Amino acid sequence: MRAPARLCSLLRTEYPLVAAPMAGGPSTPALAAEVSRAGGLGFLGCAYSTPEQILEWSREVRARTDRPFGINVFADVPDGPPVDPGPMLELLRPIHAELGLPPPEVPGMPTRSLDAQIEAILQSGASAFSITFGLPSAAQVARLGHAGLVRIGTANTVDEARRVEASGFEVVVAQGSEAGGHRGTFIGSFERGLVGTMALVPQVVDAVKVPVVAAGGIMDGRGWVAAEALGAAGVQLGTAFLASDECGAVPAYKEAVVAATDDATAITRAFSGRPARGLANRFLDAAELQGENILSYPLQNALTRQMRTAAARAGRAELLSLWAGQAARLARRGPAAEIVRWLVADATRVRASLQS
Repeated sequence: MRAPARLCSLLRTEYPLVAAPMAGGPSTPALAAEVSRAGGLGFLGCAYSTPEQILEWSREVRARTDRPFGINVFADVPDGPPVDPGPMLELLRPIHAELGLPPPEVPGMPTRSLDAQIEAILQSGASAFSITFGLPSAAQVARLGHAGLVRIGTANTVDEARRVEASGFEVVVAQGSEAGGHRGTFIGSFERGLVGTMALVPQVVDAVKVPVVAAGGIMDGRGWVAAEALGAAGVQLGTAFLASDECGAVPAYKEAVVAATDDATAITRAFSGRPARGLANRFLDAAELQGENILSYPLQNALTRQMRTAAARAGRAELLSLWAGQAARLARRGPAAEIVRWLVADATRVRASLQS
């Protein structure tokens, strides 16, 4: 069985296409459901969600479709070194005043239970589970396997891909450095893990026996077919759906994505405290000047949340975390299902052109 067909059989999808989970707003039940209805695997990005929210969103997906869908969460991340919050509070103070917010305060450490999230996922009706930033415990992986969920792990390097496979995962997502959003690096430094999709995918394919899904910079049929040529069983696309009708990104975010240039993104810790690729803007540039004064994840994420929420309401893109990949300008507007159908048709056209 060819790799794409093997992946489709495993995921129970028509096409070897996965909509990347995009936590913090862009992921919605409508987006996940419409991608699944169109033959791909829709995903809910639930990294910041409570168990109750996971179950509520899953019910909304199920109300729209009986097709398979997946849920993504973040692995537990070790606490970073303590950082004096004073400089970051001073940076945020005038911005809060601009937005009509009270002065910023040092946040408490956010509480999140991966075990509780997994328990909710087991009850959700999802068919696939994916994780970023690392791996669950062996006991958690076993519970997911016994429940019949397809386990998908994210890797930025060959070493990480091998660790994902050895931990009992059935699919590896090879995330190239072009990808938007958080870097999932969990072995070594994220700088060493900035391997481009073109270089990463064939090395991961050679290193593991499970299907490999390529992610990072794939926006159309050209990228999809190129990933296949590198040995990938399928593709995962996130930025390609950012301007879709069902995406939860606010209009200012969507406008920034479709207007982006190839050199518009940067990898930053400004918004969350963890390296992530997004469109450069006023806050990103100002926070990066603070260097080591940026708080570690998840404290920086909690500290900037009020600003980001207010900026979203006000349509202030210069203060939003605009996570996007390096090929953002290729994003298409319209219904997510229509984008899936276009991607499938475009990949078919590219394959045919290569054979003529």
